[in-house]
Amino acid sequence: MPSATGTLARALPSGAVRSLRSVRKFVRLIPYRGIGLYCPVCKRNSKKFGPYGVARRDNAQCMHCGAVERHRLTWLYFERETDLFDGCDKQVLHVAPEPQFQKLLRKRIGAGYLTADLYDPAAMVTMDVTDIQFPDDSFDVVYCSHVLEHVDDDRQAMREFFRVLKPAGWAILAVPISADATIEDASITDPAERLRLFGQVDHVRRYGPDYVDRLRSVGYHVVVAGPEDFLTIEEMKSIGVGADTGEQIFFCSKS
Repeated sequence: MPSATGTLARALPSGAVRSLRSVRKFVRLIPYRGIGLYCPVCKRNSKKFGPYGVARRDNAQCMHCGAVERHRLTWLYFERETDLFDGCDKQVLHVAPEPQFQKLLRKRIGAGYLTADLYDPAAMVTMDVTDIQFPDDSFDVVYCSHVLEHVDDDRQAMREFFRVLKPAGWAILAVPISADATIEDASITDPAERLRLFGQVDHVRRYGPDYVDRLRSVGYHVVVAGPEDFLTIEEMKSIGVGADTGEQIFFCSKS
């Protein structure tokens, strides 16, 4: 049965629908308006961040743009620790593009920005990360976040990213680290058991700190950075990220 809201929206002119959505967004944001926290992705202040995730963790999501902890940390890393925004022409591959980043990266990078996804029809190209259709040394930057835990053969995906990176290129291959050592078992297909062991029904493993060893075994030089490595304590508090949130950057290069 269609909802009353949906029926009303279909009956209204498009301009009225946009106005209604704006009002709803304004009302939804009222509890979060204020100062004390800052989102570096959308550059807005908030009194608090909203809940997010399966466990609905508190103080996680910017209610203005949707960025969660890993997005806020990664964006500051992009700005402060990489050459991504140095104004030089770059070929950038963004895998499974997050809406929090997509428009911003397209604007900042321009014609060299390419989005890819195996299932999302909105991506610019359809791409299997274990069989990338681009030639060797194609990209200056590869950004792939929270994808490899869904991929059966993650090492093959790592090899493919390595192959398409230019010799001086770099990649950020982010995954959640939530175990003492990586746990995986290809025979487990039951959704409930995957949820119990891997944290989500569509995950095929739970990574531990030995994730770095997998990257290095492919040939990457890996630098692991936590928020404390490039942010002050005040900045970590401001963006709602700290050593206790477990967020890390895996900066991978060919040399």
